[in-house]
Amino acid sequence: MKFDTKVVRAGISPDPTTGSILPPIYETATYVLPEVGRDLGFDYTRSSNPTRQVLEENLAAIENGKYAVSFASGMSAVDSCFKLLSGGDVDTTSADAVRAAITPATRMLWIETPTNPLLKVSDLEAMVTIARENDILLGVDSTFATPVFLRPLEFGADIVMHSTTKYLAGHNQIIGGVLVTDHQHVFERMKYIQKTIGAVSSPFDCWLNLSGLKTLHLRMKRHEESAMQVAQFLESHSKIDRVLYPGLPSHPQHAVAKAQMSGFSGMITFELTGGTEAGKTLMNNVRLCGLAESLGSVETMITHPASMTHVDVPVEDRRKRGLTDGLVRLSVGIEDVEDIIADLEGALDKA
Repeated sequence: MKFDTKVVRAGISPDPTTGSILPPIYETATYVLPEVGRDLGFDYTRSSNPTRQVLEENLAAIENGKYAVSFASGMSAVDSCFKLLSGGDVDTTSADAVRAAITPATRMLWIETPTNPLLKVSDLEAMVTIARENDILLGVDSTFATPVFLRPLEFGADIVMHSTTKYLAGHNQIIGGVLVTDHQHVFERMKYIQKTIGAVSSPFDCWLNLSGLKTLHLRMKRHEESAMQVAQFLESHSKIDRVLYPGLPSHPQHAVAKAQMSGFSGMITFELTGGTEAGKTLMNNVRLCGLAESLGSVETMITHPASMTHVDVPVEDRRKRGLTDGLVRLSVGIEDVEDIIADLEGALDKA
């Protein structure tokens, strides 16, 4: 194929569903899997998207290369190269471990609370104290909690991050993120980086996010109410070995969560007594719960982290952090909770 023809045709075929000569726009955040460990070529739009794949194949062809990876802008692609560098890693549920990890070169303490997927909760007051003692910034990924249940800036955090893909948009339509700060110098630096990196949200995505935010408080209350009932159901079930939900007294950091959060959100992690195979059987037999990556949407979604969201993490690292192969993550939606429980109960009967 000559160059001019490649530019027009390489990697581009008529849509097999409709015959469209142009690639369709697949405006979705996640994809439902037919069964555990098997997808249809796509699992989560941050990782792959049919529309973006067509573009990447075309770009690789006209450059006469094998592979292409598309970013939001040229500068964000450059920045991604820099991210091949690595930072430190420590369990922030232990203030002593955090203090021990800080060196004179440390410039920021970054935590996620609750964490994904083990739902560990960090003590924000302790983290703020450590950050102030060492004159470093404290950044908090508060995606799971949302501002409805936790506002880290009020505890003294310097930066709060949310994946707007999740609860803030809430309808599985967009991929996005946001940084929030009270510091002008941090804001000005972030605006400069936003402009120069170029990985900005599209106007359409922003519009969709604004629409979703209008019901955030209503959705989050329903997510939490249903998640508590589902967590209690799972904890009392004979086939469940352990349940991790910050709202349960059995959660290791329940006291911390109760003290700093006004609610416990809609995420549950659990493991079956039958281990990995029982977990797979459960997830392959749910009907209402979608077997999909992502979380925080109005639809209930169930995920197997070891083969889906965390599959690229080395097995030894996963297990060292307590992320076993049989772990199941559940994002409780806003459907009728009795239907959600009935779906899980029916699948558990087969596990």
